[in-house]
Amino acid sequence: MQRKKTPEEIRKRELLKELIQLTGTKTASQAQDLVKEILSGTLETMLNSELEEELGYSKYDYKNKQTENSRNGYSKKNILTSNGEIELNIPRDRAGEYEPQIIEKHQTRLSGDIEEKIISMYAKGMTQNDISSHIQDMYGFEVSDSVVSRITDKILPIAKEWQMRPLERIYAIMFLDAIHYNVRQEGRVVKKAVYIAIGITLEGTKDVMGLWIGENESAKYWLSVLNELKTRGIEDILIACTDNLTGFADAISAVYPKTDLQHCIIHQIRNSTKYVSYKDIKALMADLKKVYRATTEQQASDNLEDFKEKWSNKYPKIYESWKRNWANLSTYFAYPPEIRKIIYTTNQIENFNRQLRKVSKAKSIFPNDDSLLKILYLATCDITRKWTGKRLDWNPIRMQLAIYYEGRIPE
Repeated sequence: MQRKKTPEEIRKRELLKELIQLTGTKTASQAQDLVKEILSGTLETMLNSELEEELGYSKYDYKNKQTENSRNGYSKKNILTSNGEIELNIPRDRAGEYEPQIIEKHQTRLSGDIEEKIISMYAKGMTQNDISSHIQDMYGFEVSDSVVSRITDKILPIAKEWQMRPLERIYAIMFLDAIHYNVRQEGRVVKKAVYIAIGITLEGTKDVMGLWIGENESAKYWLSVLNELKTRGIEDILIACTDNLTGFADAISAVYPKTDLQHCIIHQIRNSTKYVSYKDIKALMADLKKVYRATTEQQASDNLEDFKEKWSNKYPKIYESWKRNWANLSTYFAYPPEIRKIIYTTNQIENFNRQLRKVSKAKSIFPNDDSLLKILYLATCDITRKWTGKRLDWNPIRMQLAIYYEGRIPE
């Protein structure tokens, strides 16, 4: 049922109809021009009222003039609005004391509408040239690359504040990974790692803890990331899921000695099969599957030995790698299927990384670290907006974690 309009709304609607008839407005383009005229007229009226209040007398009311200051004509100014560019006559005073409030002296945009649209397009991965062209098509005025850059630079302090925000005291599971980008630095292009940490809270919700830009992915840098997480309030992590980076386990143990570490099984499989002959891959994978799909750790260990007997003469490094990393590859066997499914792979963070790459693929090289941080932070906000609520199966998982980690999870 349609809401009943107030007398004031009805009167406004009648006046609008009269105005449309008087101006002969018939197309969307003419309607937009009419809106611009109304907007500029309204703003000029408000600016003149501001100056009138400042001077203390109306335009021709010299009898009540109690100041030596007076009006001094107008200056023209172009303002960008969500309806396009409008030209305003800004009133001036002779003493130069008048400071407009509706449209400030150095203001070039009427509101945050345009900026919000530019930031939104930037977050979707559009290049500065694409954004400029899109604004030109939509609103009929040009926005230079430098303006786009200045607008998106306003995100930087927000991103850096987000990066330092306090975190939960305890996380049930944490995924750690890095992706790499080309960034210009001191006149040359270098490959930089963006370190990413995603946690699952005790309530079953996901949280991106931060994005750190470093020279190369290394256990030493991960140690600094983990130390920062500790200073931001994380006292305990029950399970950490990572790839098999050398020294990663030691870095985690140094900061969170009680944390159980699970190396990503998918990463291990990829590394294992990298150099396997095409004619062997199907049979080898079937035998490897008996290892990581086993019901118990003992069964998995026995199947690994069987794998050794069959394949070590031809591919000795596969068995050696699994055996060497077995302590951190087999952690998930201690848990029921619901928890195993979450921790045996870093798919949670890899899915997130794929979405970041999709947004940033238009840029092969970033001019600096801040430019990279801007787009990744905005993309993160866009991605995590869909992360609502906890996992549907979290309650039984939380109960099992409470038993496995008795004394470490608050009641």
